[in-house]
Amino acid sequence: MLLRNAEIFCDVVAYRSFSKAAEVRNISQPAISQALQQLEEYLGCTLIDRSKRPFDLTSAGELYHDGCRRLFDGFRRVEDDVQQIGDRITGRLRIASIYSVGLLQMAGYLSHFREEYPDVNLTINYLHPDEVYDRLSRDEVDLGIVSFPKDGGDFSSLPWQEQEMGLIVPPSHPLSLQDAVSWDAIDGESFVSFTTDLRIRREIDRQLKRARVSVKVVHSFDNIENIKRAVEIGAGVSILPLPTVRREVEHGFLRALTFEDRSLHRPLGIIHRRHKHISNAAEKFVELLHDELVADDIALIPAGADSRRR
Repeated sequence: MLLRNAEIFCDVVAYRSFSKAAEVRNISQPAISQALQQLEEYLGCTLIDRSKRPFDLTSAGELYHDGCRRLFDGFRRVEDDVQQIGDRITGRLRIASIYSVGLLQMAGYLSHFREEYPDVNLTINYLHPDEVYDRLSRDEVDLGIVSFPKDGGDFSSLPWQEQEMGLIVPPSHPLSLQDAVSWDAIDGESFVSFTTDLRIRREIDRQLKRARVSVKVVHSFDNIENIKRAVEIGAGVSILPLPTVRREVEHGFLRALTFEDRSLHRPLGIIHRRHKHISNAAEKFVELLHDELVADDIALIPAGADSRRR
């Protein structure tokens, strides 16, 4: 009972919410509150200051949470070691991915993983890049998938893909009849871009400056889906990773052109906390992402089809 209550306490802290912890554990919120009350009575001190919104940890709560995290990390390491002897992969795996990867590419990988390792409780959330790092820092997820990944400080990064970026135009655009263009072909064009806080926007702006090309930014969005919709209705052109527009290109909603004179790529990486134990389940998922046969299989799934394997 004490161990279970300590796990519940860590979940409440990780999600910064009693209700979210209850949802994840599939129990009622009163049960969460009762578990924490029992834990505090056993320890003889208050762990959570409930008078603040959002709540804060007391000094005792911070000490207890830090110790429990180390304890559970070590416990999962032992579980992994034992399961390796029996050649069985179980446990939970929590992943956070940026929107553009999740909406098109990840479904096939998730389906493969669930078929291969049915005993793993796999969950994934699609988030803004900053939120991926935040959740990783708060130990709410085990792996993150981001573009232009950070490698240093609290985070380690493993390379995954280098996605070529190209010019995206609506079918009615004069450039849509070409397969490739030079950078100066978009000089003066209305442009749908990413918001300035995103690394991908800064990389695109840097490339435009190097090419001495000036565009008129008419809209800025923090995710690829909104950019695609804006280009579809003729608001402007954009520069996006080519794999992210495969569905729209195959359906004739957009045209994708490569650049003739200077290529631009978006690196995708898998990030994790540098000093945190990587579970067997997480290692298997990373292996799956790098499996070329699986990637080829996913690439063959028709764009309009359900990407989950039957």
